[in-house]
Parts: sequence; C-alpha cells; structure tokens
Amino acid sequence: MRSKSISRQTAETKINLDFAIDGSGTTTIKTGVGFLDHMLTLFTNHGRFDLTVDCDGDIEVDQHHSVEDIGIVLGQAFYESIGTKEGIERYATVSTPMDEALSTVSIDISGRPFFVYNVEGLKDKVGEFDTELVEEFFQAFTSHAKVTLHINLQYGKNSHHIIESIFKGFGRALRVASAINPDVKGVPSTKGML
Repeated sequence: MRSKSISRQTAETKINLDFAIDGSGTTTIKTGVGFLDHMLTLFTNHGRFDLTVDCDGDIEVDQHHSVEDIGIVLGQAFYESIGTKEGIERYATVSTPMDEALSTVSIDISGRPFFVYNVEGLKDKVGEFDTELVEEFFQAFTSHAKVTLHINLQYGKNSHHIIESIFKGFGRALRVASAINPDVKGVPSTKGML
C-alpha cells in the first residue's frame, strides 16, 4: 500500500497527517478551518484516498498558515507515497461540473513542480474562509509533491461551487494519474526517470 505518515511542527502550526494513495475514501479531518475540512473530504472521497489530518494552527491570526502548511504536508506525503513511479499512468485531465461551475484539473506526476492557476471571479470569502487561500494551498502542494498542476475555471458564479468543483476534480485527476497500469513497464518517461 502506497502510504505515508508525516508530522510537522513550526511556530505557526502543528500537523499530523496520514495519507494513502490506494485507499477507499476514509477520512478523519480536523484542520481548524471548517471549509478546508469540507474540501479535503471531497478531495479524498472523489480520489478514493485515505486521509487523516490533525492541525493545531494559529487561526487566531488567520487561516493562511494552517491552509498553506497542510498543502505542504499533503504534498510531501504524496511525493513519498508515490515511490519510484514505476507503472503509474502519470498524466490525467479531468473536467468536473458542480451545478453552474465547470473546472478542469490537469496533472503530470513529473518530478518537476510547476503550477498554473486560472480562476477568476471568486468572492473574497466563502463563510469565514479566505478564497485566495485556495491558490496558496495548491501552490504549496505542487511544490512539495513535485508535480505539474494546471487548474482552469471555464465558468461559474457561486464561489463555493467553483472551489468544490476544483477540489473534486483534483482528487479525481490525482487518482487517475497515480493509478498503476499493468501495461506501463517501468517509469513512464523516455528519460527513464521522473
């Protein structure tokens, strides 16, 4: 089973995270940021990963440190879980509708962190959640998972629906890209390594 447990403590956050690629969608998520809990539950369910997150962060300051640091730790856990990358699909592109919103997430498990985020029109907040932190979360994940990630919003009006579409699509795309394909021999790269 491709999985990893990571603990990370800074002056701003204390995070314990368990992640399994080959899971069933089991979650225990307590980030201190309710909207992020909801989004990570969607990510896990639609990606069929297993994820446990316990974060004690300085949310009395704001949510930024907790959201970004969880992205860092989840990225690290994914990178260490994926292992040698032998036999994986490597690429995936998934479009996900959520009512009036439609987003597309494309992933390359490339070993090269690169992030593209084209999402316009979000309100500043969904409830108490700062929507600019969506980009921060995915930038942190991308840098530490060492993947190429493109997130593009085709259209949408409701900020909750837009972000939900993105997190569901992220889970679905990551699942497809990390899946083992018996027809893939070795590492899926002409270089022989990723």
